[in-house]
Amino acid sequence: MGERTTITTKDGSFSAYVARPGTSPAPAVVVIQEIFGVNQVMRDITDGLAGQGYLAICPDLFWRIEPGIDITDQSEAEWKRAFELFNAFDVDLGVGDVAATLSHIRDDIGCSGKAGAVGFCLGGALAFLTATRTDVDAAVSYYGVGIENRVAEAAKLAHPLLMHIAEEDQFVPKPAQALIQAALKDNPRIELFSYPGCDHAFARHGGEHFNPAAAELAGQRTLAFFQRTLG
Repeated sequence: MGERTTITTKDGSFSAYVARPGTSPAPAVVVIQEIFGVNQVMRDITDGLAGQGYLAICPDLFWRIEPGIDITDQSEAEWKRAFELFNAFDVDLGVGDVAATLSHIRDDIGCSGKAGAVGFCLGGALAFLTATRTDVDAAVSYYGVGIENRVAEAAKLAHPLLMHIAEEDQFVPKPAQALIQAALKDNPRIELFSYPGCDHAFARHGGEHFNPAAAELAGQRTLAFFQRTLG
């Protein structure tokens, strides 16, 4: 069972869900939400990372629009609301809030000092930008949307980045994937994996495009990456 914490910035305060591992201190991982807020899927991922030995935290990045968003992908009305939130979201401010979350969790008595990030969908793009704009020790991006427009930022990478790309992603079409691959495949700090036959959100348990085999493989790669980069 997780707990809630409050993160304070110059613009205001927002909440985050925290799950603690059995042993302490431990490396931290910031879980960066999809477009459905800090919902059960995100809390389960956060709990799962704690079960793997990480101090995990999932911040409410929609707080500037509406605090406490917690919806699912199971109804048309929720999808409509999710896209409204996505369109209203300020990516640059969001990266700043992730940076504030990193600082907050590093100051936690349960943190060993190192901190990574993992993001999905909207959070996948934010994870990429977190890797290029913050002092995160390592980052993982799952099917980030819009990265093709920001590949030049990879020149600022100082720490390792792992990227999972769904080859049949309806939100990241083939030309965008090709651009991402061409721009990033030779960067020594980036590991890129693509998943044939997989659509967007293939790792979202309960989602329409959930692919158990691909989700497990990506999860194994993510865990191995964090073990190698965060200790």
